[in-house]
Amino acid sequence: MLRNYISNDLFTILIVVGFILITITKVLFTKRFQDFVLVLGNSKYLKIYSKDQKFFDVFDSLLFLNFALAVTIFGFITFNQISPDLDMSGIVLLKLIAITAIYLIMKTLIERLIGSVFDIDFIIENYLFQKTSYKNFIGLILMPLNAIVIYGDLASKAIIYATWSIILIVFVIGIITTIKTYHNLIKENMFYFILYLCTLEIAPYIILYQMAINV
Repeated sequence: MLRNYISNDLFTILIVVGFILITITKVLFTKRFQDFVLVLGNSKYLKIYSKDQKFFDVFDSLLFLNFALAVTIFGFITFNQISPDLDMSGIVLLKLIAITAIYLIMKTLIERLIGSVFDIDFIIENYLFQKTSYKNFIGLILMPLNAIVIYGDLASKAIIYATWSIILIVFVIGIITTIKTYHNLIKENMFYFILYLCTLEIAPYIILYQMAINV
């Protein structure tokens, strides 16, 4: 059960905001949303919509905001359960949401810059689209899970680990999809691919974790 350091009212507001973002996305982009919810088992969405990418995409932006909210709330719940000595206040939660959103945006911009510098914009754009799509899908399934955990008094370590396992599975599926898409290119540049994973996919999240626990 969650410690009563912050009122459930704040969780309620944030979860409602997340559902509003999802609803707006579904209403404004009905057909694309219908294709998007099948992205995990069908590459149709990635093939069709990767052709119409924009630097600022409203569909992805709305779902990204939901992802930032959802993953931060669940991370907050995780810390609340496994680290009982941490100070878990409402202000800390809001700070974590801001840090997560800003950090992920900056990371994406850096990756776009790298693509431009090395003249591989097309590859990076498609890769980022795939990665963003799977992150947004995680946000889509994570927000209702947050509501169940918070209001169903199910915040046990078993539930938390199971949910993180689901998140990990989705990320692995995303990585496998990317490898299948760019198999030949990755094979020719295996060293650079491993270097990329370490510097821009693994290290940033370790840094984000360290920032989160020191808020």
